[in-house]
Amino acid sequence: MTLPSSTHFQPPNGYVGDVIPFEHEGTAWLFYLLDERPDAPPLKRATGMPWAVVTTTDFVTFTDKGVVLPSGGPDASDFDCYTGSVVRDEEATLHLFYTGHNPRIKTGPDGGFKDAQVVAHATSSGDLTDWTKHPEWDFPALAGYSPEDWRDPFVFRPNADRPWQMLLATRRPDEPYRRSGVVARLESDDLVTWRDAEPIWEPHRFITQECPDVFQWGEWWYLVYSEFSDAFCTRYRIAKSPDGPWFAPADDTVDGRAFYAAKTVALGDRRYFVGWIASKEDRRDGGAWQWAGTMATLQAHQRADGTLRFDLPEGIKAAYTNEVDITARLEPVNDPAAAVGAGARTRYAAWIGPELPSEALVTVDLTLDADTRSVGVLLRTSDDGEQGYALRLEPDRNRLVLDRWPRGSTGGEQWQILGDVPHAVELERPVKLAAGAHHLEVHLDGDVCVAVVDGAVALSARLYDRPAGRVGVFVQDGVFTLDRLTVSTR
Repeated sequence: MTLPSSTHFQPPNGYVGDVIPFEHEGTAWLFYLLDERPDAPPLKRATGMPWAVVTTTDFVTFTDKGVVLPSGGPDASDFDCYTGSVVRDEEATLHLFYTGHNPRIKTGPDGGFKDAQVVAHATSSGDLTDWTKHPEWDFPALAGYSPEDWRDPFVFRPNADRPWQMLLATRRPDEPYRRSGVVARLESDDLVTWRDAEPIWEPHRFITQECPDVFQWGEWWYLVYSEFSDAFCTRYRIAKSPDGPWFAPADDTVDGRAFYAAKTVALGDRRYFVGWIASKEDRRDGGAWQWAGTMATLQAHQRADGTLRFDLPEGIKAAYTNEVDITARLEPVNDPAAAVGAGARTRYAAWIGPELPSEALVTVDLTLDADTRSVGVLLRTSDDGEQGYALRLEPDRNRLVLDRWPRGSTGGEQWQILGDVPHAVELERPVKLAAGAHHLEVHLDGDVCVAVVDGAVALSARLYDRPAGRVGVFVQDGVFTLDRLTVSTR
């Protein structure tokens, strides 16, 4: 039987970097930076980074249209074509703005190599795969901004009575490095000539706010950006005006460490955040995080107060139609007499079910009693539940974490187990876990895992070391009732 293709797109010849979404005639065009990871250092690379694109209407199936904005070559300002945006003007001409970068070009008073970036521009009469570059319209950083951080141009128009706006991820070169990041704003009447304007946001908090994105949803405006100084994540701010002031929600993050550089697109009345789940060095759980990986999408839902909750896209949930209820098939592994969710307070108990498919949607409905320390789902676990991954809900800390056992080892002795590492580093999410009913969904797709609690809080991760194993549930220092556990496939 031929299995359907992955619901998380990755090109056969590389990895997905920053995604630049654009809606066209009801279809999401997901431009992305194609990272082919050449081994040579930047100054010796023979080829630069291009843009490629896939299209989708449901974030389940993708049409790969390949490279649409190639590298300008070793002598061009856009040897590397980095992140930007696509807009349509009043005459229906399409404009693609992007970051041009060439480590070979010498700049600066000392004549040395500087990683300067420029804003570059291409146009199309309507074919989103055929672009004409206009290098004569390139422009470098304006006075007062860092030439090395002048990137990710996001162009939009707040309304017809105002000029076009361009947001840029940049820095103030004369301020403390860690707090020098600013979302600069330029203005234009013709999309070619740009003038400096008041920055849209200058928080004095981050190195840069990468991949800025602004959109309006009802009465609220949203500023989305990604940062790597306080944490490595995508955040958002809300305001009643496209000029701010911008306020931080209590939980201002979209996902955790693994999901980065998300930008947004609307299809109808639905808003999607599209980014990438980072790969790891040597394709192992303990490997270092890498830049770029696999495309991933979360669907945003707006609350009455303007804050957002994040869930799996409705199209992805609808694709997993072959549902099997395995609640009654779970067997205890450390207490033969224990029925799952029997209600007795226990130090630790686990129940194991059948083997998990490599791709599946796992749903868990459970009810927490007060003062329960932790409860969760075992993924790709061994028959005895002692080796594998655990998505652990911790009500006393109001968080979700990804754990695994064994976590790692520094040697062969008993005390050389990394038991003092509480969970996978940076893979934790804040979530309110009051006593009562909760719903957990886990989307497994090969080595990609996306978990969502109560349709509101998402945690993405990589699961490399254990490609197979069973599903189960567990509780520690507490009481819970398992209402239902299902495994669905396409």
